[in-house]
Amino acid sequence: MGCAVTIATDQILEQLKRVKGPNLTGNIVDLGLVSDIVVNDDQATFSITVPAQLAAQLEPLRAAAQKAALAAPGVIQAQVMLIADRAGTAAEPAVQPVRSAPSAAQAAAVPPPMQGRAAPSPPTPGTKVPVQGIGAIIAVASGKGGVGKSTTSANIALALQAGGLKVGILDADIYGPSMPRLLNISGRPQSGENRILIPLEGYGLKVMSMGFLIDEQTPMVWRGPMVMQALTQMLREVAWGELDVLIVDMPPGTGDAQLTMAQNVPLAGAVIVSTPQDLALIDARKGLNMFRKVDVPILGIIENMSHFICPDCGGQHDIFGHGGARAEAERIGAPFLGEVPLVMAIRETSDNGTPIVASDPDGVQSRIYRDIADRIWTRLGEERMLAGGRG
Repeated sequence: MGCAVTIATDQILEQLKRVKGPNLTGNIVDLGLVSDIVVNDDQATFSITVPAQLAAQLEPLRAAAQKAALAAPGVIQAQVMLIADRAGTAAEPAVQPVRSAPSAAQAAAVPPPMQGRAAPSPPTPGTKVPVQGIGAIIAVASGKGGVGKSTTSANIALALQAGGLKVGILDADIYGPSMPRLLNISGRPQSGENRILIPLEGYGLKVMSMGFLIDEQTPMVWRGPMVMQALTQMLREVAWGELDVLIVDMPPGTGDAQLTMAQNVPLAGAVIVSTPQDLALIDARKGLNMFRKVDVPILGIIENMSHFICPDCGGQHDIFGHGGARAEAERIGAPFLGEVPLVMAIRETSDNGTPIVASDPDGVQSRIYRDIADRIWTRLGEERMLAGGRG
């Protein structure tokens, strides 16, 4: 066997200089449109920033860049994504310098089901284009990680379904997707008509997650634009069918991905998950304020891990304090949706991919989730009536 060829980024760039810019003037390298070059073994992955209004028309440019990259020494595979730049114009593409790439050992390629797709044109800022077939989109969010948001999202979705609704889940946590394990779903989404992805199903829920597109142990090293393109595709290029509600398991925190989702997705409301202690509530307030600033109704706050129930004696222990989320809801005038205790059964069923609402539908903990789901649905109806009155 021959020695492996070391792929040099500058050799890829030299080949890409053969590709003209969106206006057929200059080339994509000198115009500063190439970014996020990542080399992993014999594969090169990069993105091209193009004017938003032209993004849907520039598949030939993407294909030409892919062909040019394959001409670089050692490149056997090339994955190219178009990134729509809102600030750019057709006459003056935004300039983005080539940035340093992560190491080859850490690099993550664009998942095959998402390869060769032009970046969906983002909505005009301030507009929230509905997703066909979905009655309501509800975000389940937290100001920080580790508060049980994903477990809560899965069980709420199952509780809403138990109430007779058609429900789907979008796992929007690109860096730490949880739904494949929580719902015991494996496999790769297939492409249907017009290359629309077919969601996988678990317990009757339609589910889309980055965890279906990459291996569980593969680290994601994407920067913001690639993350946002992936989220947009997983929401708008999926055959969800007719759903009463889509639960979006939001990434933890209040960064660019969360803010952009809140600004561009037609969210019917947001549910905030927090534990009782002050540190978690501080971050929960940030999430609440973010949604309020972009006019997303707050459907309510859930206190997760509200107290620990000892499996031996049945006694209640307030490990993280108790009642903090209820008090915060009262302080800011937001509805309090309920308390979920810290019990072994919820943890065990989540780890096993058998959420408690599905595996023990008549149990005490399942009734708690069903009551919370009922309150969420009632709150959603109230917000719709308010919106109708304002209209």
